[in-house]
Amino acid sequence: MPVLILLLAAAAAVLSYRLLEGWGPKSWVPALCRAGGWGAISLLIVNASCPARAGSEPALVLLDGSLSMIAGGGKGEEGRGRWTEALALARSLGEVRIVGALPGDTLPTGGRSRLATAIAGARASNRRVIVVTDGEIEDADAIPPEALAGVEVRVLERKLSADLAITRLEGTTRITPADSLRLDLEVESFGTPGAKTVQVTAREGDRVWLRGAVVLDPAGRGRAVLQGPVPQVPAGAHTLTVALVGAADAEPRNDARLLVVTVVPTPGVVLLASPPTWESRFLLETLRDVSALPVRGYLETERGRWRRAGDLRPVPTAEVLDAARRADLLITLGTVGQVPSRARSRWVWPPTVPAPGAIGDWYLSVPPATPVSGAFAGLAVDSFPPGTALSVLTPGPRAWTGLTAQLTRRGAVRPVMTGQDTAGVRRVVTAIDGLWRWAFRGGSSEQGYRALVASTVSWLLGGADSAAGRARLSRNVVQQGRPAIFEAVGAPDSGRVIPIELSGPSGVRRDTLIFDGAGRAELLAPPGVWRYKLAGGGEGTLAVEEYSDEWLPAPRTLAAREASVAPAGERISLRTYVWLFALAVMAFAGEWFARRRLGLR
Repeated sequence: MPVLILLLAAAAAVLSYRLLEGWGPKSWVPALCRAGGWGAISLLIVNASCPARAGSEPALVLLDGSLSMIAGGGKGEEGRGRWTEALALARSLGEVRIVGALPGDTLPTGGRSRLATAIAGARASNRRVIVVTDGEIEDADAIPPEALAGVEVRVLERKLSADLAITRLEGTTRITPADSLRLDLEVESFGTPGAKTVQVTAREGDRVWLRGAVVLDPAGRGRAVLQGPVPQVPAGAHTLTVALVGAADAEPRNDARLLVVTVVPTPGVVLLASPPTWESRFLLETLRDVSALPVRGYLETERGRWRRAGDLRPVPTAEVLDAARRADLLITLGTVGQVPSRARSRWVWPPTVPAPGAIGDWYLSVPPATPVSGAFAGLAVDSFPPGTALSVLTPGPRAWTGLTAQLTRRGAVRPVMTGQDTAGVRRVVTAIDGLWRWAFRGGSSEQGYRALVASTVSWLLGGADSAAGRARLSRNVVQQGRPAIFEAVGAPDSGRVIPIELSGPSGVRRDTLIFDGAGRAELLAPPGVWRYKLAGGGEGTLAVEEYSDEWLPAPRTLAAREASVAPAGERISLRTYVWLFALAVMAFAGEWFARRRLGLR
């Protein structure tokens, strides 16, 4: 391409003298100067390029920085797996980029094995790309074949040995002293462990809360449920370590898991539904997600017969009445009668009575300046699924109206959600069916449903929860190498910044939460139990496990291979050469001087 441009420019310069100027024996000198000047200017205008010198840059080596690279070796210096060997190999091959680890780290810290994005970026550099990994890549199917064709892969497989691991742990996270604690866990063996029955304990420090045994099947998997009363412990957050007893395997870092259990003196939020409906189901699930208090649900499947929500275990009416009496927030749906309670907050969903004009598609809107209006900032509520039926609701003189509805977006505006504070008792009435479809649909309508429930509960309980403050943790326990997710309280606000302070095993750490447009922020912390405090209010417990899924052997999804396509090679723009600009200036100056000597203007 540059040669063609030079030839065309030279031909045009010579022809301009042959056809437009007086041609003579000495006209070759200014014609050649013009050809050089036009050629240089043409190359600069089209921004032509040329290949860089071969071998001018070393190969780009992507080193897998996930925790699986140091798996299988135990703790301490001996627990490096194949990392030392992989690092030496990578440094001998070219310029090393550790993928997945934090900037500046020289050890793998990534909680996931993902290389697709890094490979795509490295291929764009037009350099030779080499990947050094153990082959256990989580997103191998996301790497395009054409991108992988130009990549050389070196695989250092992990050293396999007999191992036992707790692969799953679930349990009750908010309980009262009168509740039972239930833990559901799974244990899996890799290799050929000697024991077929494994003892498990759940302890806080030296105090054992629960203990039990897991029986492994012939495939090396086992499941157990540990259940028992809550010991005499003070209210607050308690971090339990659920661990295998005497595992004595090659990888002790997957023998224990953490669970944060919060003990509160009162039942917290109690929901009574008669009869159970889709509304009660989705409301109960959302309450458990957004509330920092324990949540109990009771369903009256038949008149006078109550069952506990979740496991549908029959419970006596006395237990239901006792929970309602001691609740901080009592929520009733349907035909639940008068229930004696000392709750300072109530949320009532009265039954809708079929009547002319009550059933249909009721599209909702949000009046401004109410305790719940901020939950819908930036959300198109009128495009959410409509309600299906409503009952007559007459707001009191001091009540606020949080939601209104119109039948098929026409007709009179009807209040369907009101709230009022009377003598220190806060009460909200929601008189419409079908809000559960917001959560069922997903997307922005689910976000609006969660925000509505969270803001309503916050107002009913007298303000934002002091344990959550300006943001709340989506999960109190995260695996090593994975970020803790904080969700902003209130309407999502892209760019919101909240300083955070963490106190833990390695001292005090200070960081900043930066929230995205969805109201979420990520924070990475080393293993340990951390007590965090947010600027402006809010605190809680964050437990980072030493456990990681990366410690478990996984199928090898990326095999060793040689690059089948050579890199295109880097090209350099001619505009980077200063001498080309100087050549154009000198050529035009030479043409002017030659023309003056020939008597041309």
